[in-house]
Amino acid sequence: MPYDVLIVGAGPAGLAAAIRLKQLAIENEKDISICVLEKGAEVGSHILSGNVFEPRALDELFPDWRSMDDRPPVDTSVKEDKFLALTETGSVEIPNFLLPSQLHNDGNYIISLNQLVRWMGTKAEELEIEVFAGFAASEVLYDEEGAVKGIATRDVGIGKDGVPKATFERGMELRARQTLFAEGARGSCSEEVMEKFNLRDGVQPQTYGIGVKEVWEIPEENCNPGFVQHTLGWPLQHGPLDQTFGGSFLYHMAPNTILIGFVIGLDYENPYINPYREFQRWKHHPEISKHLEGGECVSYGARVLNEGGFHAIPKLTFPGGALIGCSAGFLNSVKIKGSHTAIKSGMVAAEALYPKLVEKEEFICCESYEISEDEKPQEVVEYQTAMEESWVYDELKEVRNCHAAFHWGFLPGLAYSGLAAHILKGKEPWTLENPTPDSAKTKPADQYSEIVYPKPDGVFSFDLLTNLARSGTAHNDDQPAHLRIKYSLKSLVDSNESLKTYAGPEQRFCPAGVYEYHEDSASGDKKLVINAQNCVHCKCCSIKMPHEYIKWTVPEGAGGPNYAMM
Repeated sequence: MPYDVLIVGAGPAGLAAAIRLKQLAIENEKDISICVLEKGAEVGSHILSGNVFEPRALDELFPDWRSMDDRPPVDTSVKEDKFLALTETGSVEIPNFLLPSQLHNDGNYIISLNQLVRWMGTKAEELEIEVFAGFAASEVLYDEEGAVKGIATRDVGIGKDGVPKATFERGMELRARQTLFAEGARGSCSEEVMEKFNLRDGVQPQTYGIGVKEVWEIPEENCNPGFVQHTLGWPLQHGPLDQTFGGSFLYHMAPNTILIGFVIGLDYENPYINPYREFQRWKHHPEISKHLEGGECVSYGARVLNEGGFHAIPKLTFPGGALIGCSAGFLNSVKIKGSHTAIKSGMVAAEALYPKLVEKEEFICCESYEISEDEKPQEVVEYQTAMEESWVYDELKEVRNCHAAFHWGFLPGLAYSGLAAHILKGKEPWTLENPTPDSAKTKPADQYSEIVYPKPDGVFSFDLLTNLARSGTAHNDDQPAHLRIKYSLKSLVDSNESLKTYAGPEQRFCPAGVYEYHEDSASGDKKLVINAQNCVHCKCCSIKMPHEYIKWTVPEGAGGPNYAMM
């Protein structure tokens, strides 16, 4: 199936790129073929974010969105903004004038990014963009010279034993003149092209956080639409030099919804930290539980997010395509936002690609219904230049050293972030280095004591499997596991190095209970068990595993979570 442009991932970046390309084609009375591929069962079903939304990029993509008859679900404007430092039983409010200006939320909205992306999907279809949900891109296709020429979707109907079943169908090859990867943080195809084309040469390793989120419905009279609260301190940071990076969010959205979540930097050292259980005990703090009184948790999910910022952005282009959105890593971890930068990157990519696509009409797929053998895949380097000149890079550069400063400790990191935001603004003549990936930051378990977490009460806190049911996660049970031990590291897993040295941190950092150690009845040894059917596609295991021993691949299309309000 040939297209002018193929976009892998129907998130904010991918859909913005598709929409902007079609807008340009219509403005210039041209026609180009665009396909957007999405592994979730529906557009939006794998989308999870905080989300206090900055509308800057949406204003550029749809300048009239506020007056549309079918306006996007962007309704609850921020009215109150609080930032607290928590102790175990109390709190200290940090005045807004002391906070980095990028943390101020004037003019922003509390939204469900999941719902906004669904709306963008309908806009794309109205523009006659082909959007295929439920198809997972499993293989990047290359031509004889090594340029990207599209992707292949995953074969379906293969049993756990690797043998094709009666329902077997081969995957499809989708070929394109340009392929944009918009898979979000740690996308499997994106990681492949970064490695193949050495796109990370000369930049720092990407560092990540794991975000765990719940959606609550509360009595409408208890809801304060527009209220935003962020916290640092307890339960993650217990002293001024504690190096664990992370914090929480709590947002009231009209008419009766609370969005709450907890983000922990995956560069933490203590292998006994359990992000999910930290989140659960945090909800019992008086400053949090008072908002949840009388409410009900209706949805749960988790996803990793990029936190490396400016110094971890890879080269964006390669022959035949480019990286956009969180595949490239444009999230601003100080601002705690990435949707606006993702949308903008998709638009910038579209504006760079469009002139190249229509330069010679005989190469346009809509005209010939095939990809011409006379056209060699181009590397559209203009996209890289345009991004470096955009407000996205300006914004990220201002806070380029802030995340790394937290490696000095909680208080020094906070102080440096304030200094950078108010005075330095990224112009400091030094760069704080982050030379190692998150997996290498974990220290041996014998340097720490095991953390004893309180039992969930079933009112404010819940056991993991109860919450997992709220994510709507489902996979075909009779298929090969998509979470695969890398062959070169199999001996490390067989020898139980993770369990012996690090106390098996995969049992704790996975927010879906995928990884367990069971005792072998014959030998008495503990063996790793992978419950791939529980996977919420957060990608955490591919990042935090000791030695990164897991390769995350896609399951059959439509598998995974089914988020509705995330």
